[in-house]
Amino acid sequence: MEYYLLIARSITYAQRMQRALRQAGIPSGILRAPAQVNPKGCSHAVRIGPEDLTRAQNVLSAAKLQPNHIYAKTQQGYEEVAP
Repeated sequence: MEYYLLIARSITYAQRMQRALRQAGIPSGILRAPAQVNPKGCSHAVRIGPEDLTRAQNVLSAAKLQPNHIYAKTQQGYEEVAP
């Protein structure tokens, strides 16, 4: 497992998710969602480390911010993770 992508519905929503994660001490970054996980190419994602997924989900849930999808990046590509 290399990292996780939390897919947001907009750049503003991704920024809100990143802000909540930062306040909880979880490092993250915002990027455009890769074409493999978003063929329309219009959403953004928040990238977090593999060790932070459970905590990030708890933080975002408490902040009432839910990603549209969660993908794990592995050597084979992207795999959707159940929320």
